[in-house]
Amino acid sequence: MTIIEKIFSRGAGKQVAPGEYVWAEMNLVAMRDFGGPNVIEEYEASYGTHPVFDPDRVAITFDLHIPARSEKVAQNQKMLRDFSRRQATRLFDVNTGVGQHILLENGLVRPGDIVAGTDSHMNLLGAVGAAGFGMGTTDIAGAMYRGKLWFQVPQTIRIDVQGQFQPQVGAKDLILHIIKRLTTSGALNRAIEFTGKTIERMDLAARLTVASMVTEMSGDVGFIVPDERVLDFIKSRASGTVLPVSPDAGASYERVFDFDVAALDPQVACPHSPDNVRDVADVAGTTVDQVFIGSCTNGRYEDLQAAAQLLRGRKVADGVRLIIVPATMEVARAAVASGIYAVLLESGAVVTNPGCALCTTGHPGILAPEETMVSTSNRNFVGKLGKGAKVYLVSPATAAATAIKGEITDPRSI
Repeated sequence: MTIIEKIFSRGAGKQVAPGEYVWAEMNLVAMRDFGGPNVIEEYEASYGTHPVFDPDRVAITFDLHIPARSEKVAQNQKMLRDFSRRQATRLFDVNTGVGQHILLENGLVRPGDIVAGTDSHMNLLGAVGAAGFGMGTTDIAGAMYRGKLWFQVPQTIRIDVQGQFQPQVGAKDLILHIIKRLTTSGALNRAIEFTGKTIERMDLAARLTVASMVTEMSGDVGFIVPDERVLDFIKSRASGTVLPVSPDAGASYERVFDFDVAALDPQVACPHSPDNVRDVADVAGTTVDQVFIGSCTNGRYEDLQAAAQLLRGRKVADGVRLIIVPATMEVARAAVASGIYAVLLESGAVVTNPGCALCTTGHPGILAPEETMVSTSNRNFVGKLGKGAKVYLVSPATAAATAIKGEITDPRSI
């Protein structure tokens, strides 16, 4: 059996097979300040004041518009706070960070768990071997009521990665390269298992980067079997048994893709699609107006550290705005303690409070028509960050090098 087949078999209480529809027990149901108010309205319209299935397994996170940027947003967030008080659910209010990362840091997700939430990138929890799914309003409301959800067991694609990265090349370059080959529809309704020595050597931050872009291939979820370092991270925060879920040696895969990173150069997804990927060298010299480092894809401490290594002792180019957003307050505190914050500020960067930030419109830093931004986020669709603007997706190292030069730059040249 594959990983997803084992997880759904456990959740359904029977052995399952690809294509089968099953009711699976939920380990956690989550909603955020974007989408969460709609869930509450539907829940109370359908189930009234009925208690949620388990208050300890329902979590509300604020990560999109924090602090509230408008009266409407403030009203929505108040609705979430009031619901949490009435139902005694878990609530992670302002001063926290990106929802999925907050769930991990607070020990609410373990390998093998089944988690549903209102964020389309909930599947990045596969970085620790959990089955995370982004779902719609009705699904989340129903899951909060019953503690179960209806799934079709997906086929699984295996992606095997070997080789040693060159300096200043890493997980973001790899996942962009993979998306170029599979395309934005290449994993539609599929689970993915990332395997191979290159994946096994990755720390948690790099694994989160890879898993966070499964959505950009239209995949349901992408799994990486946790190693001892990841298991130790989870064990230090979660209660109960923490065990990895691994595929059987004889597991059947729909397709298998092989990659070798030894000759991989820094990659960039050009406007306006995550699969419009080229070598950074091919578009080097493209003038930029803004650079963003952060998001659920590249907002961990290690990402800020990679940027700081290049920015130390250097300044952001004149005319360029560099915006850096830690994924969580825990990340921010670590960056302050290590001196990374000072390096970023001295370079001329604007460092904001933790959250999703420049992943979509509605945040400080949205682009004007005809402006260009280099971003470490996961999507660059038309109009996502400002009508008429262009967004290039890159790694933190490439983003920092670009901020220094004022044009798209191979970080190995710094």
